[in-house]
Amino acid sequence: MKGISIKDIAKQAGVSPTTVSFVLNGKAKEKRISEQVSKKIQKIANRLKYKPNQLARGLRTGKTKTIGLIVEDIANNFFASLAKVVEDEADKHGYKVLYGSTEDNTEKAKGLLEVLKYRQVDGYIITPTKNLDKDIEQLKSAAKPIILMDRYFPHVSSNYVVVDNYKGAYNATSHLIKQGYKKIAVVTLASDQVQMKDRLEGYTQALKDHHVPFSKTLVKRLPFDLDRVHSNEEIKKFLTSVKDLDAVFFATNYLGIYGIESIRSLGWQIGKEIGVVSFDDHDIFRLHSPAITCVSQPIGEIGRRIVDVLMKELNHPFATPQQIVLEPELIVRESSMHKG
Repeated sequence: MKGISIKDIAKQAGVSPTTVSFVLNGKAKEKRISEQVSKKIQKIANRLKYKPNQLARGLRTGKTKTIGLIVEDIANNFFASLAKVVEDEADKHGYKVLYGSTEDNTEKAKGLLEVLKYRQVDGYIITPTKNLDKDIEQLKSAAKPIILMDRYFPHVSSNYVVVDNYKGAYNATSHLIKQGYKKIAVVTLASDQVQMKDRLEGYTQALKDHHVPFSKTLVKRLPFDLDRVHSNEEIKKFLTSVKDLDAVFFATNYLGIYGIESIRSLGWQIGKEIGVVSFDDHDIFRLHSPAITCVSQPIGEIGRRIVDVLMKELNHPFATPQQIVLEPELIVRESSMHKG
């Protein structure tokens, strides 16, 4: 079915297409178009359910009123919740959001960037993959507003909104130590991106500061693309290989979920035989019995700050990048209570 065009509205209103364009683009007063004509055009446009072609509008105005949002995995609870906040906040400013997931694959991320460039989005919110730094630099040189989230490149000057991953992991590990746990392992990703490095460093520094022995045998790194079944197998092998293990810190929420499955399949009792803490909250952690202690990220605040920075950047580009680091919260539950 053919869409309604500006020419269709102009014909019914008895004015030129140019006049209709000025009215629909908010330039009626500027072009001295009478209020009577303006209202008539708006009424006809509403009756015909006219939808502007955003690409065509972008060519005329330089604005498509769209934002590109690239996350690691939209199915992940953290990114899904954050995307919803971003969408709601952007809508308050009249912007629509186009989504895409990278699955931590750089080639897929580059393909998504090309799609968003073609769609002429006004700005980008990106969870970058490992080798996306040069592409970020190219977007910056094209004067497109960009904000990185969840992680950033230390060598690239950019806007970003993240949490203090180091502090979150440090506090989680310190909590386990204070509860009497002495052999604390960590399950993390085989990644050298800044957020995962910070979480591992927070864990190791907490052990050091509390004079708890550390060994590389306490660290298990899993590939991002390892499926659930094989992840569970690897976690079970790891947990049973550590002598006298009494607690484990999972560096992401989905690793925490895999960990719960693995521990239950081993027949171990969480909170009694082994303490458990995970980075990132999840409904499963709250509903599980016993409930799982976690490092919770302030998703609502992260989303609001991201959109706030982006809107300001769209209107008045910053001379200095806005780099925001928010505080995570340790939510203590039964899975890490005092060791009996």
